[in-house]
Amino acid sequence: MTSAVLDTASPEARTRVRWVVLAFGAAVAGITYLDRVCISQTADSMRADLGISKGQMSLIFSAFTLAYGLFEIPTGAWGDRIGTRKVMARIVVWWSSFTVATAAAAGFSSLLAIRFLFGVGEAGAWPTMARTFSRWFPNSERGTVQGIFFMGAHLAGGLTPLLVTWMLLHVHWRTIFVMFGAVGFVWALAWWLWFRDEPHDHPSVNQAEAKYIEAGRVTMAPEKLDGVLFRKVAGSGGLWALCLMYATQCYGFYFFITWLPTYLKETMGDYSPAVRGLLAGLPLTLSVLADLTGGLTSDWSTRHFGPKWGRCGVGGLSLFVAGLAMLGAAVVPNPLLSALLIGVAGAAGNFLLGASWSTCVGIAGAHAGLVSACMNTAGQVGGFVSPIIAASFANWSHALALTAALYFFGAICWLFVEPHKHLFENNDV
Repeated sequence: MTSAVLDTASPEARTRVRWVVLAFGAAVAGITYLDRVCISQTADSMRADLGISKGQMSLIFSAFTLAYGLFEIPTGAWGDRIGTRKVMARIVVWWSSFTVATAAAAGFSSLLAIRFLFGVGEAGAWPTMARTFSRWFPNSERGTVQGIFFMGAHLAGGLTPLLVTWMLLHVHWRTIFVMFGAVGFVWALAWWLWFRDEPHDHPSVNQAEAKYIEAGRVTMAPEKLDGVLFRKVAGSGGLWALCLMYATQCYGFYFFITWLPTYLKETMGDYSPAVRGLLAGLPLTLSVLADLTGGLTSDWSTRHFGPKWGRCGVGGLSLFVAGLAMLGAAVVPNPLLSALLIGVAGAAGNFLLGASWSTCVGIAGAHAGLVSACMNTAGQVGGFVSPIIAASFANWSHALALTAALYFFGAICWLFVEPHKHLFENNDV
């Protein structure tokens, strides 16, 4: 005698492979800052060995930003077309090669060329990872994901000066570049062997996780990269507002990582170098917490109040608070309080990163690499002019006040961003 067997199995539990993808992303974000910040910390030793003037060193710094901005959009669009597994591996191998090549620099001309090519190679890294997150995470998790991604970058940016300072006591600066470059090669190999462009192609992703991811993302195929596509991008007022906003955010950020140590030295000369060093790193240190909480806040607000308030509300309030803090830093007579307010401004300005990059991914559909590259290119424009404009002021308070004004302008730009509308179709997100 046989009896029917009832199917009482519970629904399949989702795997969590997407969080391993995020771990890869946070690691590569940290490596980008490891390699970027290294040259600023070794600059004095390099100048002494290679006979490079301060003015020449500033051109070497700017060469990276110029190349990074020029090649950002082409590389982001390339990632959309052929997949981020190939493009990201190429990016990391390229920039790691030129990190190692820095150790072979013989003078100004060779170091300028190496730094420019380093920027060419690293361009598109973050838009390509944004594209990766758009395929591996549903919209409801993207703010948190982007926040954790930037945590990796800012944590590395805050720790690298301490690490390089210690290493210089034991090894030559050329050896440091070789060692740091090797880290990128290890990441690229692991990425190539383990990662897949689509969740359903990865052997460790079960059906439940694949369905969960794909239910919360755009599934349309990329459009052809032609004049029609680029006219859609160029004709989006919401994207222009997003780009202008990001230029103001990066303007302030580049002030923190270029002239802030000089500002502190000139205004806080009575304080010890250790205290000034701690304050110089404060914007990045506080940003580690701001990155995570900003992403979580953006996702929570989006779930409860919709994308307009969840993305634009968080982003606009972030820059408004940053502007208030920076304005306070410009007018308070106490230099220590001014430095603390600058740290708050830096963290507030980075609180919006989850919201801004999630907005790019949300409105871009299958072109997350291209659209996020547009925003990041605008950011590099702000970053390129920031140290030049700040150095032109005879009074540091005026430089701080201008940064505050730009933050306020960026907050207004969020009013015109449309995170609920796709750029390439008429349907709302």
